[in-house]
Amino acid sequence: MQNAFARLTLGLLWCLQWLPLAGQVALGRGLGALLLRFGRSRRRIAQRNLELCFPDQTAAEREALLREHFACLGRSLLERGLLWYASPARLKRLIQVEGDIGLAARSEQPVMWLVPHFMALDVAGVATQLFQGQPVGSIYQAQSNPVFDAAMRRGRLRFGLGEVFERHEQGALPLVRAIRKRRVAFFNLPDMDFGRKETVFAPFFGIPASTLLAPSKMARGLKMTVQPVVAEMLPGGQGWRVRFLDPWDHWPTDDPAADAATMNAWIESEIRRLPAQYLWVHRRFKTRPEGQPRLYGGG
Repeated sequence: MQNAFARLTLGLLWCLQWLPLAGQVALGRGLGALLLRFGRSRRRIAQRNLELCFPDQTAAEREALLREHFACLGRSLLERGLLWYASPARLKRLIQVEGDIGLAARSEQPVMWLVPHFMALDVAGVATQLFQGQPVGSIYQAQSNPVFDAAMRRGRLRFGLGEVFERHEQGALPLVRAIRKRRVAFFNLPDMDFGRKETVFAPFFGIPASTLLAPSKMARGLKMTVQPVVAEMLPGGQGWRVRFLDPWDHWPTDDPAADAATMNAWIESEIRRLPAQYLWVHRRFKTRPEGQPRLYGGG
């Protein structure tokens, strides 16, 4: 039954991708309104995150931000169809690229793209393959449904310039080998709570957040150039913008914990630019320092 539902959903995404983007945006925002109303668990997580991160806002302001966030979430789900099935020519018309996207292709050092979890995250992955020639490597979390998992892998690899490494089955070693051989640039998603292993509690909106040390350690160990990347949704049918920012000349340092704090501060600054488009439905503060209370009720 689950596989049949997954196939039906993928068929619907394939059909919807033929619509003008403005129509898809409207449908996506409507889907987001339904998710806000009926997705109680995710709604509570997002509400709590907004309370923690924007304590100076009024309840009405946070409620408006929550509604816009779910509108972006619904839009991002439907736009997977475009990213997975639309022609490269159409995607190139819809994606605006700013900054030095060609850095990885010409760099003498391997490149790490630091890409926070904004709603247009997958658009950044498409842009790295459509607008420059350096193959892309990333670590991904396998989906519980095999039909969705296969579709995601096909969608992310369909341009022939990518490799994905499953987090639990393969770990980081195959990716490290690919980077050392200059086979891929690393598309790194550094801002989720992965527990206590190889992490440090670094400030994020003033709250200790479990933050991976691996980005700093890997960049230093492999002598990588680190270039931050932010993808954002544009209004209506305008598409998306992907900003390839200037590479960091101060990062990594010889202090991975300090680097984690610097990285979080940068991500926070970008969230303040696009507060509704960040992934607030993730329990970013699930792991707590010893002795500190939980922030999400039962977990």
